[in-house]
Amino acid sequence: MTSVYSGAGEVEGRAQPPLLQEVRRVCRRMHMSIRTEKAYVHWIEEFLRRQRQLAGKWRHPAELGSHEVNEFLTYLAVERRVAASTQNQALSAILFLYKKVLQLDRTLDLDAARAKRPQRLPVVLSVDEVRRLLAEVPLGPVRLAAGLMYGAGLRLMEACRLRVKDLDFERRQIMVRDGKGEKDRAVPLPARLVEGLQRQLDQVRRLHQQDLEAGAGWVWLPYALAEKYPQAGRKVAWQYLFPAGSLSQDPRPREADEQSSDTAEADRPAGQLRRHHLHETTIGKAVTRAARQAKIEKHVTCHALRHSFATHLLEDGRDIRTIQELLGHADVSTTMIYTHVSTTGATGVASPLDRL
Repeated sequence: MTSVYSGAGEVEGRAQPPLLQEVRRVCRRMHMSIRTEKAYVHWIEEFLRRQRQLAGKWRHPAELGSHEVNEFLTYLAVERRVAASTQNQALSAILFLYKKVLQLDRTLDLDAARAKRPQRLPVVLSVDEVRRLLAEVPLGPVRLAAGLMYGAGLRLMEACRLRVKDLDFERRQIMVRDGKGEKDRAVPLPARLVEGLQRQLDQVRRLHQQDLEAGAGWVWLPYALAEKYPQAGRKVAWQYLFPAGSLSQDPRPREADEQSSDTAEADRPAGQLRRHHLHETTIGKAVTRAARQAKIEKHVTCHALRHSFATHLLEDGRDIRTIQELLGHADVSTTMIYTHVSTTGATGVASPLDRL
């Protein structure tokens, strides 16, 4: 059976590369994250499979228009009952396909049923609950990462992707590179984590030296740095602060960037072994397990630590603009959600029942 990966390439002898492979190549040329790439490929495939289900045959997206896109988005909202963010991601993938991959000058008239975005307040832990939670997280990299999510307001992936060079002990700050929206920001380095982070750096240096002696020692470099500085990937400064326990090969080779120079590729051995960062699920599961062990009766995730960071700063009298910058929010309205859970806001009002 012909796969959607062939797109309209069901025509015999067609030289055009498979559609979804082209989507991947464009994602990589635009330096999109591997998560975005996987999500876009998934939703474009889902969209085309849905059209095949309805039409009884594969249809090239160039043959499709507003009617098919609206049907798919409505199908996601009504039949599959996806979240609003999921529906928006699917729409972004389809728009990416038309504008960036196929480069079609097409305006879509969107009137699909939209998934409703629930107005939920963030889960916030008390200071005592944070203390109990962190005490149950295993010592080592995972506890340090959890400490940074609460102590510096990092997102889970921001903590995972920290590199040795991002820590500035003299200025007591951490540089968060390529955060959400590809923005950099500086956040405070908690004094209570200094000793543990320095021990972690010693461990990273030892591990990196072992990798070098074994002929490895490479790490993934962002954007064009690998081409501009082909040996930087073996420098300790670029190593991840929380390295994985084993070496692995790059899941996204750079052959997709057809316009890049081959110089760096010539300097990089085939099948290059790299040490990636600690997987985010390792940290996520440890935090969830620690919450159970600490007998915290809330839905605790890693993001609850970031929510608690923001809320506790607000309760300590920090202004909302400062908190916005520390969190890396583009719009202050996103940060304002914490005024709804802070004890200095609405929930800080004394109940009239307590006067009786």
